[in-house]
Amino acid sequence: MGFLTGKRILILGVASKLSIASGIASAMHREGAELAFTYQNEKLKDRVVKFAEGWGSDLVFPCDVQEDNQITDLFSRLGDNWEGLDGIVHCLAFAPANELHGNYVDITTREGFLTAHEISSYSFVALAQKGRKLMEGRNGSLVTLSYLGALRSLPNYNVMGLAKASLESNVRYMASSLGPEGTRVNGISAGPIKTLAASGIKSFRKMLDHNAKQTPLRRNITIEEVGNAAAFLASELASGISGEILYVDGGFNTTAMGSLNDLEAS
Repeated sequence: MGFLTGKRILILGVASKLSIASGIASAMHREGAELAFTYQNEKLKDRVVKFAEGWGSDLVFPCDVQEDNQITDLFSRLGDNWEGLDGIVHCLAFAPANELHGNYVDITTREGFLTAHEISSYSFVALAQKGRKLMEGRNGSLVTLSYLGALRSLPNYNVMGLAKASLESNVRYMASSLGPEGTRVNGISAGPIKTLAASGIKSFRKMLDHNAKQTPLRRNITIEEVGNAAAFLASELASGISGEILYVDGGFNTTAMGSLNDLEAS
């Protein structure tokens, strides 16, 4: 029996078998959770339905988080199938590709700035608002995904870094708001992983190579490792943790210049 047995969890953002959301779904399924999923548009529906089947679920709903009525409808339909909800996993982030390449001040637009924040940050609290009734009295957990770009400037991350900073602040304020109800809210700041979303960042392969050399573990992390951390945060094992950003990055965030061997070899 897994440590999520009996838990019902909604996961948003499964896009491919390489996505972090897929790693989270696999870990949660392994630990016994019942899962439900969303897809943004009809183009992605069949793909998500197929993934869901592999995790033993037939609960797949449309939800474009830029549309309030779709978020409302999502939880209405979920409530028709489940009498309660124990967790929401928010794996959603987006910024226009043309704003992820170049000098930040030169290329940032009002439209791109607002879009990045709306999808990557605002959607998290919007989901919490609409899912609140289903999570009432269940001591549930909300988990989202961040990145070190929320705290430090990184090449070609640009406006997404600001959106992630907003998201991390969102975690703290949501934790404070929902804590009295027993609901915990946390984020995972994952190290760089070669995913579909990351492919939009120029020179990402070079960033991966640099990251592996700088990280104390001397390697990059996997979607399975992030999945395990998310499963932990959604479980009773993490019952005393809320408002936190958990780094799953091999220790990269703790370093400044890497090792002495790296310096001597340069």
